[in-house]
Amino acid sequence: MLIELKNVAPKPIPKEMIEHSEVWGTDLKIEPNSFTLISAHSGKGKSTLFHLLYGIRQDYTGEIIIDGQNIHKKNTDDWTQSRGDKIALLFQELKLFPLLTAQENINLIPQVNSHSPSIEEMADRLGMKDFLTQKVANLSYGQRQRIALIRALRKPFQLLLLDEPFSHLDQENEERACSLIEEVARANKATFLLTSLGQNPPLSFDRILSL
Repeated sequence: MLIELKNVAPKPIPKEMIEHSEVWGTDLKIEPNSFTLISAHSGKGKSTLFHLLYGIRQDYTGEIIIDGQNIHKKNTDDWTQSRGDKIALLFQELKLFPLLTAQENINLIPQVNSHSPSIEEMADRLGMKDFLTQKVANLSYGQRQRIALIRALRKPFQLLLLDEPFSHLDQENEERACSLIEEVARANKATFLLTSLGQNPPLSFDRILSL
């Protein structure tokens, strides 16, 4: 997917944040099949950017164009289809259901990505195979992050958005997660955006932008 941001600024956002941003208030083009890291401290709008691209916030000025379409013109049915088979988002707050098991949370996504390994293989590679039958409420936050990642990678996507997915992972688990992400994203020929608090995860980014 080709993403174009034309002088985009969320409402409200301080003027000084726009002046020092490589994303807000600029003409930005993110090429298809590229890997982009969005790096910024808390409160700079990383999650807001992803919520705009996912269509769950519309409070912004400027234009956001995805594959030639101004997303302000998309209706509810358009967004439902896009979220079903074109865009995968791992929310910073994960959006898991604590009283369901890890497996049940993953299975809430009905569509299956033919370019992804099986749930069992992804769980094994992320050290989570023995936790699939556990309720999410009983898992650590780092374990929950890995379950949310499996759920995001399992669905079909052309645009992959991961919002601070490694904040509670140690180096070994981060490296495992990055290996899986890169494999699946490239197999899907996806445009990939990842946010971080300033760390550079071990991924082959084409571009690093400061928010």
